[in-house]
Amino acid sequence: MRSRDEASIPRFLDIEDMMNLEQLPYVSLAHLPTPIDELPRLSQELGGPRLLVKRDDQTGLATGGNKIRKLEFLMGEALDQGADMVITAGAAQSNHCRQTAAAAAHVGLGCALVLGGEPTPTPTGNLLLDQLLGAKIYWTGPDRRGERLEEIADQVRADGHQLYVIPYGGSNVVGATGYVLAMQELVKQQLGELRVDRIVFASSSGGTQAGMVVGARATGFGGEIIGVKIDKGEVGDDPYTLRLARLANETAAHVGLDSKFTPDDFLVAEDYLGGGYGVVGELEREAIQLTARLEGLILDPVYTGRAMGGLIDMIRRGLIGSDETVLFWHTGGMPAVFSYVDALV
Repeated sequence: MRSRDEASIPRFLDIEDMMNLEQLPYVSLAHLPTPIDELPRLSQELGGPRLLVKRDDQTGLATGGNKIRKLEFLMGEALDQGADMVITAGAAQSNHCRQTAAAAAHVGLGCALVLGGEPTPTPTGNLLLDQLLGAKIYWTGPDRRGERLEEIADQVRADGHQLYVIPYGGSNVVGATGYVLAMQELVKQQLGELRVDRIVFASSSGGTQAGMVVGARATGFGGEIIGVKIDKGEVGDDPYTLRLARLANETAAHVGLDSKFTPDDFLVAEDYLGGGYGVVGELEREAIQLTARLEGLILDPVYTGRAMGGLIDMIRRGLIGSDETVLFWHTGGMPAVFSYVDALV
């Protein structure tokens, strides 16, 4: 873990209201800041708006992705608590689980993954990387959202491990802190002529969106933040925006920001759920192919493909104006492409 006297987190310090950040356990994992690229050919194809992409697929560590920002704080806390192993859960092709396994290997911790589905004789995509990274996998059939995480965590503890439990998607106050600071990073990158009217990205377990909204409030970012919901499944009975507001309030308290959030503070596009989680339809297929062929940019079939499909649809329907500047936040996931050959070609 980086020590405090190494100016370990200088990108935090411009957010004056946040008094707790220097006390939070943290370990450096990500290549930051991630670049912002133009998407001129895609923009031209759609008749505007100006399109940018924030490349969190380039955070490094086992092909990168947005979860690395969360894991800088989650792994920091695991080390601070003296854990020798972490455990988390997700679908068989979970990007979060792959990045957790990589982060654990990088800092010298064991990793257990609770994955929905059944063992496969020929692992591909993220699952192949999970195994290469040394993760111990527990299969749970139809349960892919961490329903059996605590049950299996108890089994791992019984084997004598000092265990640190990371929730589904890394989406608690510790993980969401990474995206509070991601907004600080973006605001710094907006110096000069760059002004972003809207941010569009994939939203699922909620930590990325909650952290972004807290960070936007802290930094004074004035653009809209639109999460494209990619999963029909819900945890509990609460509406998604209510859960986002609850997590945002807890995260704000965690980082020392005196601010309150309600469900009305969250914009969620729920029109693009298609066939459900991980099901590739024409929306995702067109978005992935169009972005690849026009920009050489690879999206994944579960998250960014659906989010880009939603963005393209919003532009075509006139919900986003041709004179706007829109930033698509690429949350990663490229390894999953190799498990969706039949759906993509």
